Amino acid sequence: MSRVPTNPARAVRRPDPVSEPPVVRWLLIGLALLFLALFLVVPLAAVFYQALNKGLRFYFEALVDADALSAIKLTLLTAAIAVPLNLVFGLAASWCIAKFDFRGKALLTTLIDLPFSVSPVISGLIYVLMFGAQGWFGPWLQDHNVQIIFAVPGIVLATIFVTFPFVARELIPLMQAQGNDEEEAARVLGASGWQTFRRVTLPNVKWGLLYGVILCNARAMGEFGAVSVVSGHIRGQTDTMPLHVEILYNEYNFSAAFAVASLLALLALVTLGLKLLAERHMSADLSAAREVPAYAGPVPSAASQAGSAQSGSHSFFVNATPASQRHPLKQGEL
Repeated sequence: MSRVPTNPARAVRRPDPVSEPPVVRWLLIGLALLFLALFLVVPLAAVFYQALNKGLRFYFEALVDADALSAIKLTLLTAAIAVPLNLVFGLAASWCIAKFDFRGKALLTTLIDLPFSVSPVISGLIYVLMFGAQGWFGPWLQDHNVQIIFAVPGIVLATIFVTFPFVARELIPLMQAQGNDEEEAARVLGASGWQTFRRVTLPNVKWGLLYGVILCNARAMGEFGAVSVVSGHIRGQTDTMPLHVEILYNEYNFSAAFAVASLLALLALVTLGLKLLAERHMSADLSAAREVPAYAGPVPSAASQAGSAQSGSHSFFVNATPASQRHPLKQGEL
């Protein structure tokens, strides 16, 4: 006795275990939006409201104050020094970790994550213990009239420490997902190490690199804990924008404090926009690296497929185009 096939149209569809009723979905979305409104949108709106509470004239006067201008310049200077240095370190470290195997690779990866696990205040205290008057190198620095703590060099060092993981941590998974196929093809074509890096590796990670730089810059401009320890709070000399906001707030000059804070908020919003742009492009590059074959050539025509079928040859259309024509470094370009 043959078994009667089941009609697919009459088959009972089992509920999807990951789907939720519309009421539950809308409830979760509403709770998420309410949380964002209470803890993100409302405080941000309150900052701008307090900053403009006394009018635009007082707002711009607070920003062009001598101490405020000094804090803004020091913040931009610190970011201008720390971000490029972290860019170079992060690019070199990520290239080394993702493209090569060596002893101590796990240790290097762990050390890169160290600033994420150490409090910024502790990192500032480390520099005080090293370069302070009673620190390890303090007497030698005093003898040679070199001041690091309570000066700009200490602020830059503390900022570099708390921001150096961002670039490397964005590039390492992207480079690992892309693999080494294109670099190996460039080496076969005769490219040098610098040519491979400049023409192959760097273009493939440009959006991830920009994403890491944006995050690094945002942290550098908004860092408070480590900078507060090593700065000494010398008004007009070693105060960054976050420290200047704290001083104004402690002096009950709320409108001026919120005016400087609103400038930081504007920089944060600009950074957020750039971050979303870089994140979108980086996600597209990462998806392409995971889904597209490394040496995918053009799709053959129907005639070529028919001819191949008639001849009985076992050709692979993915590799129909020579590697020298598919690779960014073609022959004759070196």
